[in-house]
Amino acid sequence: MQKVALEGEPLAASSSSYAARLGALWGYMVAWAETCADYYTAASLYDELSGLSDAELSRRGLSRDTLARDISQACDRTNG
Repeated sequence: MQKVALEGEPLAASSSSYAARLGALWGYMVAWAETCADYYTAASLYDELSGLSDAELSRRGLSRDTLARDISQACDRTNG
């Protein structure tokens, strides 16, 4: 198959542009998959911890009022 450059665009530029777009798409897909994994982990942890008594949550340094937020923050990879 022969590569055809767009009008006014050298063939090498169109190839690098395609590679850049493909790389950006790959980066987006990886970030999306990591976010899905983070939310799945947070949901599983919430299911486990939400069944504990208030006293047990308190012993672990958690509050029922902020449990979902605390778990989401703990499972978020972007928080560093």
